[in-house]
Amino acid sequence: MTEVADPGVPRIARTLNGWMGSSNGPRFVPRVHRWLYRRTGGRLGHGIIGVPALLLHTIGSRSGLLRTAALVYGRDGTFYVVAASNYGGDRDPAWLDNIRANSRVRLQVARRQVEARARIVGQDDPDYARLLAVMNGVNRNRYDLYRARTARPIPFVVMGAAGGPTGAAATASGTTGAGRSAPPAGALAPKRPPRRTPGAPR
Repeated sequence: MTEVADPGVPRIARTLNGWMGSSNGPRFVPRVHRWLYRRTGGRLGHGIIGVPALLLHTIGSRSGLLRTAALVYGRDGTFYVVAASNYGGDRDPAWLDNIRANSRVRLQVARRQVEARARIVGQDDPDYARLLAVMNGVNRNRYDLYRARTARPIPFVVMGAAGGPTGAAATASGTTGAGRSAPPAGALAPKRPPRRTPGAPR
């Protein structure tokens, strides 16, 4: 994949993010951020929290349904990097288990969508220290703080390009009505939820 320049982060958002220090902010912020990112088709969401963020779409390892997480990301050349930090929590985020079960993912970076394969990078990997520096540089050294909060190893996930080391990928873009993203060709194929019979319990 040819490296594509990502949108910038608004200066005022960067300033507000700096004022937060090591705080994660209110608990509702990640949910609102994800909703806004999806609802606007990526027009809002990429830099609104003061650091670059993408939407990661995975297939649920148990449900088989499409799952979406909004995550801070860094760039390592042509590759996208995210941290499975869970804010320093003792449990891996659910999306990491999804990737362990199925490495095929879809990314949305602002309004651009990318089909990719993901590779999990653990602490024993020779790339780990370099990726930690990349992500700390993006997110004001917060990953050092998250690592100090938990004994759980915090892996990184590198998502690569078509024909690249992490697997096949294809890039497409576009939106449909109401600002919703149109899935690119060859996108993830989640299971359809079972059709409910009228009056059946949910």
